[in-house]
Amino acid sequence: MRSVRFVQTVSATRGFARVAPYVFPALDRAVHRLTRGKVLLSAHLLPGLVLTSTGAKSGLPRRTPLACMPEEDGDSWILVGSNFGRPGHPAWSYNLLAHPDARVSWKGQDIPVRARLLERAEREAAWEAVLEFWPPYAAYQARVQREIRLFRLVQR
Repeated sequence: MRSVRFVQTVSATRGFARVAPYVFPALDRAVHRLTRGKVLLSAHLLPGLVLTSTGAKSGLPRRTPLACMPEEDGDSWILVGSNFGRPGHPAWSYNLLAHPDARVSWKGQDIPVRARLLERAEREAAWEAVLEFWPPYAAYQARVQREIRLFRLVQR
């Protein structure tokens, strides 16, 4: 439990936000590829998946390793567009807004999903659950002017 608290403390820092977006996704993609979709390094801290979305502008497939919050039904996930507490929304969130049909690699399975941006009361309820799940998201939100996007991914 102490190691989780330590990771939460470190991940809420500005220094982590500067370095992590360049280091962790590249490592996750490499390990995910080498293990044929069975392992994500970041999933040892938080549950993770690899999202394959369609580029909003390019129309090309874009693979992005992401932390996620699996929902109790087992058929859906919440994605948090925190971008490590950096000012802009993450690219993958624009992709899902433009093309909500996507795929996730989850525990070695390739699953077709549909994404939906959460708004108003539904977003507030999900945000409370997300903060309980991973408290550093509150520090990310405090650093940015934008409202962090939350998406629900549901199996198609």
